[in-house]
Amino acid sequence: MPAAASLQRAATPGFMRTAAPALDAGEVSRLGVFRALMLGDMLCAVPTLRALRAAYPQARLTLIGLPWARELARRLPGVDDFLAFPGFPGLPEATPQLQALPQFLKDAQQRRFDLLVQLHGSGELSNPIAACCGARHLAGFVTPGRYCPEPALFAPWPQAGHEIERLQQVLDALGLPRTGSALEFPLCDADRTSLSQRWPDGQAPRGGYVCLHPGAQLRSRRWPARRFAAVADRLAAHGWAVVLTGTEGERGIGAEVQAAMSHRCIDMMGRTNLWELGALVEGAALLVCNDTSVSHIAAALGTRSVVVSCGADVSRWAPLDRDRHHVLWHDLHCRPCAHEICPTAHECARAVTPEQVAQAALLQLACGVTHVH
Repeated sequence: MPAAASLQRAATPGFMRTAAPALDAGEVSRLGVFRALMLGDMLCAVPTLRALRAAYPQARLTLIGLPWARELARRLPGVDDFLAFPGFPGLPEATPQLQALPQFLKDAQQRRFDLLVQLHGSGELSNPIAACCGARHLAGFVTPGRYCPEPALFAPWPQAGHEIERLQQVLDALGLPRTGSALEFPLCDADRTSLSQRWPDGQAPRGGYVCLHPGAQLRSRRWPARRFAAVADRLAAHGWAVVLTGTEGERGIGAEVQAAMSHRCIDMMGRTNLWELGALVEGAALLVCNDTSVSHIAAALGTRSVVVSCGADVSRWAPLDRDRHHVLWHDLHCRPCAHEICPTAHECARAVTPEQVAQAALLQLACGVTHVH
């Protein structure tokens, strides 16, 4: 395999239901979905949420997630209610707030779910947690040989495949039709108006712009800042305005990128909320980023992207549309990597060169206007 591989794979065809549903729509008036993960993981679950909503149109759908996801739940079509999960020992996504756990379980039990769907991974810890919520029926994923509350409604945890497709296997176990694999990131005009007030001069750059997102939650998943800077300079030399995006906590990474650049850029790091970031990506001609949540936002909004994947499982997390989203990566025996800091020489990042990323970006930009806002 070449040092930097481009992943090009067609999306898996939709599943066609042939069996009767395990639970008729009339049996489910209170529906819960447990997925207490981060933004990219949540967006990958949207197609499954959409299918559950379509299968049980009269049900009140409660999303159980980490506290940050309350705002997302308010926007997602078909989600009626949100219940914050305080974390649990052994689940790495958040520091558990054990003092809040009794109240969480009480709140979950008071909702009297007719069906609670566990979409929080293999189920080794999440199935016992879901069982404590007191639902009449439980569905989800299970690791063979582990605790399974209701075997007829559970699917074996998939060991391979894209996350979007993997999650929809629970629909197959329930005998429900899939409704496609498209992601959603619901924006409104107020988000675009608010973004327009964030620009340094009150308006977006003329002639279009490219978003550069150099951050990622794990340092091992970050392509080097100096390489992002080299790509930014190449794009700026071709006449594109470069906009740095990221959180307040990633401003240090942005400063590294700017210090290594020869051209000027527009620094929007830490200056947007989640929805303004979405509007920023929506308006861009291209996003260049690590394999992180903003990649899924671009996929949901139809903005072209070039993604450098350092350490991630590319077949599981890369955008499904391989024409609009170009993923560059280097195959190593240690992928996928869960280290905060690479214990070796960060070979997966170093193998992807600025020239390769810049060429991929310019090719995507050459495709012209890809969507109308």
